[in-house]
Amino acid sequence: MTILRIGRRRSVFSASKPARRHVLEGVDLILWGVPLAMTLVAGVLIASTQRQADYADWYQHWITAAIGIALALLLRRLPLERLERWLKPLYALTVVSLLGVRFVGTSALGAQRWINIAGVHVQPSEFAKLAAILLLAGVLARYPIERPVDLNRPAALIALPWLLVFIQPDLGTSLVFGAVLLPMLFWAGMPLAWVVLLLSPLVAAILAGVLPLALAAWVPLMGLLAWRSLPWKRLGVVITLAVQGLFALLTPYLWMHGLKDYQRDRLVLFLDPSKDPLGGGYHLLQSKIGIGSGGLFGTGLMQGHLTKLRFIPEQHTDFIFSALGEETGFVGSILLVIGYALLCWKLLQIAGRARTDFESLVVVGIGAMLMFQVVVNISMTIGLGPVTGIPLPWMSYGRFAMLVNFISLGLCASVQHRSQAVQGRW
Repeated sequence: MTILRIGRRRSVFSASKPARRHVLEGVDLILWGVPLAMTLVAGVLIASTQRQADYADWYQHWITAAIGIALALLLRRLPLERLERWLKPLYALTVVSLLGVRFVGTSALGAQRWINIAGVHVQPSEFAKLAAILLLAGVLARYPIERPVDLNRPAALIALPWLLVFIQPDLGTSLVFGAVLLPMLFWAGMPLAWVVLLLSPLVAAILAGVLPLALAAWVPLMGLLAWRSLPWKRLGVVITLAVQGLFALLTPYLWMHGLKDYQRDRLVLFLDPSKDPLGGGYHLLQSKIGIGSGGLFGTGLMQGHLTKLRFIPEQHTDFIFSALGEETGFVGSILLVIGYALLCWKLLQIAGRARTDFESLVVVGIGAMLMFQVVVNISMTIGLGPVTGIPLPWMSYGRFAMLVNFISLGLCASVQHRSQAVQGRW
């Protein structure tokens, strides 16, 4: 059974020009050049953030990237259909590793997210994101979303790793699972109205906390949408209204008992970080000051004053964008955003030209994972979103995040390579 959504995407991109030959034997300059350029700049920025420290991570950033590039180049030659037979064992290994974190993992910064293997602290949640994408792609390629009950299978598959990551606690990474699931469901044929209905309980929960009177308009609106889009109208409306009411009622309890204190602070203080300028709001205030001080062209690489004096804690990881803003200014920041936009466009193009539904869904899932992290990370550093601990792809220091990013790049390159080979035969 083919996936209708993918079929429509394919018709958009299939009419483009034949694949061009690049100097590096078909290696795409955007797909490979953008991440490599980001990695090189990131190494300099990481070195800049640690000028006054007695340690340096910039060379490890580049060494990890070199290992990741080697893995990506190997995966580029691997047909993705060979992975389909290993999806269930991969999922089982992912769940076991996340359970291992829960029972024998090591803790740092108030969270238990790592497993010590031969002296190396492995973070299974990073690999769990990619494993979830592969398994979801396999399931959705075989069972496209044609009826509401078809949502049960992918939702059940994503729920277990999401829960295990959430209770570590790792709120940021757990959000990535939902951000991956919805675009993949939409690409697999789910109507846009259903996407809105799936997101509506979250909106109801937010409204219940900040603007309760708005629920009087939101809940009936979702009921009307359910009536018009679901096949079983009366039952759909009843379930939709019940879920909206349940989330609205449970929000106060989950807010107080489902989140840690620092997680609640992160979700609220971005609205007014000055309420706690020396505590939870310190990161946001210093990040905005650093980015603003860069002006149009920045202070120059290795010349940032706030970066040199280490005003922003953990700047080489989650807040690397603030170092970029200070040292390269508005121009450098915009160039980075343009680079991510080009990469997103390239991934959509690859997904549209993919030979199979499985390959197309894998690329869409990877694109959703990367772009969600980009939007959330940049938003939090400029004060438009809460601090969630999500790294900026290829920019933030993090060995396993870097490896997962390059492995993802290799899988996308494999899809592109195979589709170009098919077009070449034609």
